[in-house]
Amino acid sequence: MHLVGAIFAFVFLEAALFMTGIAQMVSETILGTGRFGWLAVLGGFIAVSWIADRWARSDAGQAMQYAGLGLYVVAEAVIFMPLLYIATLIDPSAIPTAGLVTLVLFGGLTGIVFLTRHDFSFLRGILGVAALGAFGVIICSALFGFTLGVLFSGAMVVLAGGYILYYTSNVLHHYRVDQHVAAALALFSSVALLFWYVLRIFLASRR
Repeated sequence: MHLVGAIFAFVFLEAALFMTGIAQMVSETILGTGRFGWLAVLGGFIAVSWIADRWARSDAGQAMQYAGLGLYVVAEAVIFMPLLYIATLIDPSAIPTAGLVTLVLFGGLTGIVFLTRHDFSFLRGILGVAALGAFGVIICSALFGFTLGVLFSGAMVVLAGGYILYYTSNVLHHYRVDQHVAAALALFSSVALLFWYVLRIFLASRR
């Protein structure tokens, strides 16, 4: 329920940002700063995400935990604005289509975990190394100006799927019952990552 709430909050926030024109203004500003401006935005997103995760895992109380989840949803809404803005220019129908594909993939992966009851915690090291490598490629792309193509997006979809398996099995086997907010944030981050790269694949096909 918390994951669904986070997804709906993200959708409503993006809709409000686009209807008010804020998304267009912010997106054009970010896109106009070039690759170094995007690196600064990415760095800020990573810092805010770390803070949000710490708050969501805090034992200081549920108010702090919900503040962390809310902060992370806002951060995702901001980082997604340029991509969604580009999508509205290329093919607005790609957004709901990518969203539907993301939900289907997430549902299938979640079903695998709950049906098999398998513990996928062994994926932690593999996913960590893969994520570090992907982050390095993204940084190099921004610094040296080469384009990350469909193959990279496909690999990131696989990585996001791995994180969904990992976090869902953690919810089933390792998270305490009072860690539902932190669990929702972890799953939401994986769903957002999956949606980002599914949408990139659809936009590449439209081009």
